[in-house]
Amino acid sequence: MHTLSTIAAARSELAVLRQAMQELERGFFPQARARLAPLVAQQNEQALILLAFCLCGEGDIQEAARLLATIGTRHPDSLHPLQDMSELMTALNLREPALAVCRAAARLAPSDTRILNVLGDLLVQTGQFDAAIATLRQAIAQQPTDMLSHNLLSMAYTEQGALGTALECLTNCLHHESQHVGTLANIGSVLAAQGHMDQAFAYYRQALSLRPEDARIRVNHSVALLKAGQYDKGWTEHEWRFRLPGHTSLPIERLLPTLGPTTSLEGQRILLTHEEGLGDTLMFLRYVLPLAQRGAITHLWVPDALAELCRNIPGVHTVQVGGTTPAYDWHCPFISLPRVFAATAQPWGAPVPYIRANSQKMAQLAPLVPCNGKLNVGLVWGGAPRPTSLFAHMIDRRRSMSLHTLAPLGQMEKINLISLQKGPYAEQAMDPPEGMALYDPTDSLHTMDDTAALIMALDVVVTVDTAVAHLAGGLGKPVLLMDRYDNCWRWLHGREDTPWYPTLRIIRQTIPRQWGDVVVRVKHTLAAMVH
Repeated sequence: MHTLSTIAAARSELAVLRQAMQELERGFFPQARARLAPLVAQQNEQALILLAFCLCGEGDIQEAARLLATIGTRHPDSLHPLQDMSELMTALNLREPALAVCRAAARLAPSDTRILNVLGDLLVQTGQFDAAIATLRQAIAQQPTDMLSHNLLSMAYTEQGALGTALECLTNCLHHESQHVGTLANIGSVLAAQGHMDQAFAYYRQALSLRPEDARIRVNHSVALLKAGQYDKGWTEHEWRFRLPGHTSLPIERLLPTLGPTTSLEGQRILLTHEEGLGDTLMFLRYVLPLAQRGAITHLWVPDALAELCRNIPGVHTVQVGGTTPAYDWHCPFISLPRVFAATAQPWGAPVPYIRANSQKMAQLAPLVPCNGKLNVGLVWGGAPRPTSLFAHMIDRRRSMSLHTLAPLGQMEKINLISLQKGPYAEQAMDPPEGMALYDPTDSLHTMDDTAALIMALDVVVTVDTAVAHLAGGLGKPVLLMDRYDNCWRWLHGREDTPWYPTLRIIRQTIPRQWGDVVVRVKHTLAAMVH
């Protein structure tokens, strides 16, 4: 009986901790704290950790630091509880209080390298690269063989744009542990960012020989393969992403298989699902018509911003926004469609233009574009920040710029600049660079269907690597893509053109994180178009 009561008490405690964690994940700090109170009174260690998370969210920095530093000291060989706190606060876009707690904890336990690692990581996320580098160098000085510290230091240099130094950090630390899988994979990642693809593949092969089932390394390897144009291997390898959380909740055994040259899909209902960013779905809508031509009944499950546009895509049968999973024979995320068609006569899908603008909206929105004999240039300078997603947050910081960086375009006399910018970056249109006249019709753009209609009235779109590049490219409009140095796989390495969009030209950074020469080249290109 005593054993049964002990088990029941343990289950009760676990239920309270689980419910409190769910409240924390939603930012409900007072509710979580109240739920935890009985366990905290018993000095339950897990409850005290969660209490510290509540205190961080509510701004009680010193007490949160005291609790976490104390518990961390009791378990020197375990992951520090600050790590979980950091991940939780990142997901809630509360990095600043998390930073404050880490700094306070570092003062309480200055010799704990784990705290310095978490602090350094958060400093990188918030763009404080010099402080991150100093913090992580301190961690390495305390514990020279800590491979995590070396890898975080490399990440700090990578985000700062010092790729050579980042690579040196990683190769130098291998003498501590020559078979450290994470370091080998990260060396491959940095080499791929520099465009040294063959060397990158050698390190990925070494890492995968040691840990062949590591889905994260397999996906990063697939990205390098795709960037190098090795599509057959790349698309197959990219399917490892399904072993990572968040990519699909649908059964893998019902995933649409790779098609043969003559495979028929007559009468089969294919559910096509949005997976990551809007740009990915826009890019791969080109495969809807080839599916329909094989007899498939295509059902698209997409975000509301894309729904109207998708209904006008050739080959689309029905479009759904939200709701429950519809009936289907096969499902397929849009990003898997190139793999599905890799062995067919249509590996690139339908030809451009495969996106159609709404003719009625085109007539309605055309008057918003100047008609003064000048070149009409659509402009996008920022992506979607998504600060609660660590990977998306870091990528957006590399691909986006300030409107003021584009000041030289405002000095051109024979062009009109028309903003297509939406989201947080759009606020910069209220304070354009001196001398820049910026037309801003974005109050009339509520969906991608609206934006497509307006783009059809423009002569060219100048944009960073965001969804508008895919929208304009899919419409067959001229596009100048201002691309980051360590570019996305879809734009390949070392090319100014792309097989995906014949009307798109890539103007890429020659120095990481530096946009100056990109803007100069865009200006010269626009000047040539004017003439």
